[in-house]
Amino acid sequence: MSTNASALPLPSALPPVQINRKPLLAALLLVLAGAAYLLQAVSWRQSALWIVGALLGVTLYHASFGFTQAWRVFVSDRRGAGLRAQMFMLGVGVLLFFPFLAQGTLFGQPVNGLVSPPGVSVLLGAFLFGIGMQLGGGCASGTLFAVGGGNTRMVVTLLFFIVGSVLGTAHFDWWSHLPALAPTSLIKTWGLAPALVANLAVFALIAWVATRLEKRRHGHVISFASRTSRPATLLQGPWPLLWGGVALVALNFATLALAGRPWGITSAFALWGAKTLDALGSDVATWTYWTRQTALAQPLSRDVTTVMDIGLMLGALAAASAAGKFAPVWKVPARSLAGAVIGGLLLGYGARLAFGCNIGAYFSGILSGSLHAWLWLPAAFAGSALGVRLRPAFGLAVEKTPPASSC
Repeated sequence: MSTNASALPLPSALPPVQINRKPLLAALLLVLAGAAYLLQAVSWRQSALWIVGALLGVTLYHASFGFTQAWRVFVSDRRGAGLRAQMFMLGVGVLLFFPFLAQGTLFGQPVNGLVSPPGVSVLLGAFLFGIGMQLGGGCASGTLFAVGGGNTRMVVTLLFFIVGSVLGTAHFDWWSHLPALAPTSLIKTWGLAPALVANLAVFALIAWVATRLEKRRHGHVISFASRTSRPATLLQGPWPLLWGGVALVALNFATLALAGRPWGITSAFALWGAKTLDALGSDVATWTYWTRQTALAQPLSRDVTTVMDIGLMLGALAAASAAGKFAPVWKVPARSLAGAVIGGLLLGYGARLAFGCNIGAYFSGILSGSLHAWLWLPAAFAGSALGVRLRPAFGLAVEKTPPASSC
């Protein structure tokens, strides 16, 4: 690391971690039971994806690897550790993913990236998603691991995330007819080497700009290779963002190997809401969005994204309990609750318009070489910047430094 990089000082004396034993035991038993059930009822791959989801939850919680907070502190105070960690993660990711996606196989199994049409709906959907990130208090991954970690406000965000996702599928036909290019893979269009060089150059440029702006504001930068609280431990955290970024790439690669495509999150939210409406007698199955796929007719246990999402929440619950931080607070101020409702609706609706969220469209989209991911990123960042300005109206804090928190 640069000699100009620094970490905030550690307290001289720290109390021992008090493990929340009952929720930890419950989480571990549910993870094991789910893995055993999926192994018997579906396949070994589905069981393994459940475990990968749980490990993603542990990683996200212990590393506090949220996209929402990282963008917020950069907008509010030009602290760029989280943004640089994202660029590092993406750099490692494209180096690992691009060669296999160019080849089209991984360990003998066909693999494909998440490549979607870049167009008007992506720009608007990502912008709405960015606003929702800040008002709801988390992105797609952040919402799930915060719910699993015991953040009760985020339960409201998740509920309305699901509602917004279903609304997005109801209107999907109209949005899909707006101007858009054909799905474009930079790997296939440019070739492996040019696509790699171009992506790495952009990551380096973004990291350099973030560093320059942070130095201009503060005179030094905060390193993403170290934490700001107690020393890191593998099972109890907190992990450096560096650890989190590497682990997320590795687990996303495991998802690619097992599922044949990278990690996604929000399609499951739309599915959960649609199945609920279907059970209540709605004609969801006739909507254009659902006529193009078979997920609505299949059990949830066969949906890869559902399995990984639930595993992720259980992994986050285990991590929060191991860190002694599982302590739900049930009283949520009315203004904050309103922010969760509005934010959740914008998150869900925006994710469907943009063909994904911060994971499916941004992280996995860029690792897939999809052009639509490069539309998603600036549009979502612009929406997030607006959302930061709106947070005080809902009684939500705007941090000036990046604390080790889940949102």
